[in-house]
Amino acid sequence: MGLQVKLEVKHEVLCIRLEGELDHHTADELRARVTEAIEKQPVRHILLNLGNLEFMDSSGLGVILGRYKQITSTGGEMVVCSISPPVKRLFEMSGLFKIIRFEENEDYALHALGVA
Repeated sequence: MGLQVKLEVKHEVLCIRLEGELDHHTADELRARVTEAIEKQPVRHILLNLGNLEFMDSSGLGVILGRYKQITSTGGEMVVCSISPPVKRLFEMSGLFKIIRFEENEDYALHALGVA
């Protein structure tokens, strides 16, 4: 199936919308596109919409954790929203929800970041 990545910057928040499968085949593409977006324009926070992400493996977790470290190193925050049940379970098992905030949808996430 592959991975579809949609990137949009709203008020210094990089909104990343993922659809499909984030695994070892697609992780490098996502890493490169997000890094490029952060370098090209002013980005303070990351909003990660995973509502249409059907599958994610440890490579996907690694990419997300790497972007989390990248954005928090400059004082930013990452918020995840609209997460599908199988991916939510992976987040819970890995402990990512202990460091990354979860909101129900993009509106709540943007509000939590103070830009809505």
